Amino acid sequence: MNHNYLIPANSKKSMLILGFFTPIDLLIFGVGCALTLGLLFVFNDKIEITALLFVLAPALISGFLVMPVPNYHNVLQLLTNIILFVFGRKRLYWKGWCINDEK
Repeated sequence: MNHNYLIPANSKKSMLILGFFTPIDLLIFGVGCALTLGLLFVFNDKIEITALLFVLAPALISGFLVMPVPNYHNVLQLLTNIILFVFGRKRLYWKGWCINDEK
């Protein structure tokens, strides 16, 4: 075979929980749901529609962050990559194979 290896496209997916989540993702979603449940217990009898949106916001936001998107692991990873690209280092330093050829 001349040491040619074929790596399947979904080989990284086996390292995720249920094929979609990392432990940090589950922690974020769990904290969001627990906070929402706590707020529902506090505001259980006197809740209106607008207040219900604020009470459900932690679970909705954390669910949106860990939602899978194509070509990225999830929305949280996509936002992290965007922030690193926008606020990252803009000056690139050459470290190629012909650096010694320059004068």
